[in-house]
Amino acid sequence: MAGKIPATVVTGFLGAGKTTLIRHMLDNANGKRIALIINEFGDLGVDGDILKGCGDETCTEDDIMELSNGCICCTVAEDFVPTMQKLLERENAPDHIVIETSGLALPQPLVRAFNWPEISTKVTVDGVVTVVDGKAVSDGQFAHNLAAVEAQRKMDENLDHETPLSELFTDQVACADMIVVNKSDLLGAEETDALVTKLRAESRDGVQVVKSTMGALPVDVLLGQGIGAEADLENRHEVHHHHHDHDDDHHDDDDHHDDDHHHHHDHDHDEFESFVVTRAAVSDPKAFADQVVQVIRDHNILRLKGFAAVEGKPMRLTLQAVGPRIDTYFDRPFAANETREARLVVIGESGLDRAKIEKALSA
Repeated sequence: MAGKIPATVVTGFLGAGKTTLIRHMLDNANGKRIALIINEFGDLGVDGDILKGCGDETCTEDDIMELSNGCICCTVAEDFVPTMQKLLERENAPDHIVIETSGLALPQPLVRAFNWPEISTKVTVDGVVTVVDGKAVSDGQFAHNLAAVEAQRKMDENLDHETPLSELFTDQVACADMIVVNKSDLLGAEETDALVTKLRAESRDGVQVVKSTMGALPVDVLLGQGIGAEADLENRHEVHHHHHDHDDDHHDDDDHHDDDHHHHHDHDHDEFESFVVTRAAVSDPKAFADQVVQVIRDHNILRLKGFAAVEGKPMRLTLQAVGPRIDTYFDRPFAANETREARLVVIGESGLDRAKIEKALSA
């Protein structure tokens, strides 16, 4: 994966909040150059207009590419792969690519396309993010406006899979590395927790299920998952095999009216928190990494990153964890004026037991 440009796939039904999530991400990109590929078509294709309002250095109009030939999973060969090639061949390559699929798209064929030789050496799937309308899913209907979803299905002449919404939802969850339960403010705390628990049980081990309002998800939670999903297709296989011979089936839909009934939000990331834990040097790097993973599991920490001094070693140990997956390596010697200690940034949803986490990481 070294040297490859990371790409995040954002999937979810019309109205779930995909565009809102991406708009928020662009507003908080912190200088990261992000290119967008938007899968839209027909009269409902307004995402491009919404997102082209960004126009800053992190995402200029040139960085937004639209696939207007219908469902992305049904047009991988003729539409998606050539678009990716064009993007990857540019001199000013993006730091990150975000692909917003239509709501009727199956994520698996799109992820599978990253193994095509035309693009496989240049780009990798950082992670698949499935956005769900918390209220609609809790009510058992998957999308807030089912009529709009069906209208979009009828408009796409290139759509060649007629998958029931329940099966599409199952496949979106099966492929996800992160599930965002959006519009959580429309549910009571008990309802939200029940839905999060249900989705965790239905997804693979290590998949993160997070709550959000108006798509306000911190960029360092959304991006940088480092999954390499295209090499992990076996674990995210379609629950229902609605394939054609050419392995490309997907469908598109999104959320232009997704939050009409919301007030504009002033809160930004009040559903998330982060803090720094410092501790003395560690004696055994492997044992410490195992300890960190256990703390992450016990407290449902989303991200943990930082460094640690190791007794008897001049080099600094760097740790980066996304959920229970942890990567550690020695990056550089400690400088003479640096304190030989561990400094770890912990990121998670609000309500983390900071005292317990600090104690567990320092044990």
